[in-house]
Amino acid sequence: MKILNELQLAKELIRFPSITPIDAGVIKFLEKKLKKLGFKTKILEFKEKGYQPVKNLYAKFGNKNPNFCFAGHLDVVPPGNIKDWTINPFKPSIKKSHLIGRGANDMKSSIAAFVSAVSIFLSKNKKFNGSISFLITGDEEGDAINGTKKVVDYLKKKKEKINFCLVGEPTNPNKLGEMIKIGRRGSITGKLTIYGIQGHVAYPNRANNPSTTIVKILNELKNIKFDKGTKNFQPTNLEVTKINIDNNADNVIPKSAEATFNIRFNNKHSSNSIKKKLNKIFNKISKKNKSKYKIEYRVSGESFLTKPNATTLMIQNVIKKITKIKPKLSTTGGTSDARFIRKIAICLEFGLVGKTMHKTDEAVSISDLKKLTKIYHNILENYFK
Repeated sequence: MKILNELQLAKELIRFPSITPIDAGVIKFLEKKLKKLGFKTKILEFKEKGYQPVKNLYAKFGNKNPNFCFAGHLDVVPPGNIKDWTINPFKPSIKKSHLIGRGANDMKSSIAAFVSAVSIFLSKNKKFNGSISFLITGDEEGDAINGTKKVVDYLKKKKEKINFCLVGEPTNPNKLGEMIKIGRRGSITGKLTIYGIQGHVAYPNRANNPSTTIVKILNELKNIKFDKGTKNFQPTNLEVTKINIDNNADNVIPKSAEATFNIRFNNKHSSNSIKKKLNKIFNKISKKNKSKYKIEYRVSGESFLTKPNATTLMIQNVIKKITKIKPKLSTTGGTSDARFIRKIAICLEFGLVGKTMHKTDEAVSISDLKKLTKIYHNILENYFK
């Protein structure tokens, strides 16, 4: 069996301009690589009204339990102004022992490392007691509607069992080996609209200014002390992200005012419990100010925590052995596709250093890439002992 080189494969993957939700052929390319390794593959394209279709890949080697799954995404964020890059972002280049290109960090190189690790593992283990699978999406950086979420639903219907899943997101802040993600905070976005009565600013008694109501509500929202955090999570936090009054005249009290906010919440709360708490505030203040309101919520994920077990400890020890750093078990950062996968499998996240993700001249240390391949290979060897 041919052993695949992680650096070469990372370069090949980066060459595809797979900006969410455009596939650009990268899913088919990876499928061919996995087929040559003996994987049975299925490209899953999902469509939902109002969203662009997305191609995903589920590939599996063997049918025995336990099934160890690697999850990741081949879509990338736009490069921004290409003139700001020192190279063409989709023509990867090596400079100062780093591979530069869009997706080098988040997270095509991680996928390349795992594919390489699997090729090494299979070359040494013709028969092993279990199976290996890949769950690869093209919709992690976008709406996340037709991606991993739909693949998980598909696997549920097929009664496909995943015993453990490792998500290859860039989890380390500064050095490879610093951090394993064992959970994530939940995320809920609210769009609040307050309706008043339009009128002349010189006759406020004939109008009802919605800005008065929305300012009072936002002030109360910002002063909520949701919790003090937990052993594994930082405190729940609310941030106002937009305030908008569509009014071109300076002498007119507006008819409506809008605000958008986002809450990152820990496992002391659910999205429903937060909605109930906020709705009480909206009702109380809008009623007092004789205003009407509309609230639209969008929940991108609930908070979750993977309680450390023997596999967590094994992965922690493998990482420490190779990097000489004992990784911290953390729940910091934004959301990831682990929020969907955890519904069907025990899930951890470990990948590269995330310093340059989404930036110009996104890069990965070649030394880190080799070490990550070694880590992934050792994890497989230990898991299937």
